[in-house]
Amino acid sequence: MSAINEGHDTQVTQVEQASGLDESLHPKNDRERTVKPKDYVFMWIGDGVNLGNMTLGASVIVAGVATLNIFQTILAALAAIAIISTVFALNDRLGYKKGIPYVVQLRMSFGIKGTVISSLLRGIPAIVWYGIQSWIGGTALNEIAKIVTGGSFNNIFICFIALQVVQIVLSLFGFHAIKWVETIASVVFMVGLIYVFGILMSNYSTEIAQNWVQAEGSWGLPFFGLIMVFLGNYAGIFVSAADYSRELKTGLSDKKRGALYFLPITLSYGFVIVIGAMLASATGITNPAQALPVVIDNPYISVGVSAFIVVTVIATNMVANIIPPVYVITMLTKLKYKPSAIITGLLALCAFPWLLIQESSATGLNMFILIYSAFLGPVISILLVEYYILRKQRVDVADLYNEDGPYAGYNPAGLLAMLIGAAAAFLVVDLAWIIGVVVAGTAYYLLSKFAFKGSSFKKGTIFEK
Repeated sequence: MSAINEGHDTQVTQVEQASGLDESLHPKNDRERTVKPKDYVFMWIGDGVNLGNMTLGASVIVAGVATLNIFQTILAALAAIAIISTVFALNDRLGYKKGIPYVVQLRMSFGIKGTVISSLLRGIPAIVWYGIQSWIGGTALNEIAKIVTGGSFNNIFICFIALQVVQIVLSLFGFHAIKWVETIASVVFMVGLIYVFGILMSNYSTEIAQNWVQAEGSWGLPFFGLIMVFLGNYAGIFVSAADYSRELKTGLSDKKRGALYFLPITLSYGFVIVIGAMLASATGITNPAQALPVVIDNPYISVGVSAFIVVTVIATNMVANIIPPVYVITMLTKLKYKPSAIITGLLALCAFPWLLIQESSATGLNMFILIYSAFLGPVISILLVEYYILRKQRVDVADLYNEDGPYAGYNPAGLLAMLIGAAAAFLVVDLAWIIGVVVAGTAYYLLSKFAFKGSSFKKGTIFEK
């Protein structure tokens, strides 16, 4: 074992002895990391191919009219994916090197008490998305039940509850379940998407051309606003990048890890966004679970497509919407991982997703994403400034777990910078994420270096108890 690994294992032992947190939040050592690069790629393909992303693609079409044309939509998606992959590769480094989760990483900038607020900003949107995705899956499951029973069964709510129970059970197995679910599902996803793409091109090319391809589109605020919406949809995921990278086997360079994000996200997210816009152009329906059966009138194939939707929902929730809030609940309540996973699933039931997923709610869903990304943008900026600029990538992991150590209390610089960044973001909500990132990062650096300079804390931030 190398000296570096020995040092890391020593820190892990210190944490286990001193921390009051559940072992699921302790640093992962090399032996505990089971996710291979191949599994990681499949995981991000599985996350990108989901009905929520397809709904975002559908939002390009408003009342049958495209706000952006196909070239602008693809360009906006590629710009967003490039930024997403870059931020992922930057923010996953601490989790990859030290094996710590996002909720512990937050302590570095916000303090143990301040982490309560910043962690909820990740946990709450994830739970809402958990509910939204599950409702879409319940809709698809209901389509299967209607076809199989000849129309005698038609109850989306019961299907929603049944699917949620299945997901809660799967979530109890953590990343062990994620690996095999995502690997199997990713292959099915891409085959299904190619099939749907072929149907749309062969049967609905005229409608798509009239409503989207031939649209003049806008290079103004709608174009940049769509980039922010696409970014906002990943804002919660890449802010908690450490939750995923801590499971990845060690030995990968920063460039290789960056490719593990860029390639699968481009393949899945980009393709899904385009198909979502094509579906909305062809049918005028923004809910993909309802639009897909319209373009596929064969009941047997519809069963397969609906089953595909159900699997995508499970795969997406397993990656993006279950693990992060479970860690948040585990940290806040000191509960074990499994009870926290059950609570997360029950809270998703209470998110009223049937209201958020209505046809009239597409604009509201985009606004929800922009609003929470106005806070998550500042959080990611603060974390990056702290780790790369103020600390030069040097962090004592044992201190992060010491409840009475240097991070006890809260960091006023972090909280103030987050509020300043969010306030600035709300000035132009359509560009909330990027405004929040720039303003909060600048504010945090200045506050840490000057307003609170002179404290005993090494890099100029002061933690108040």
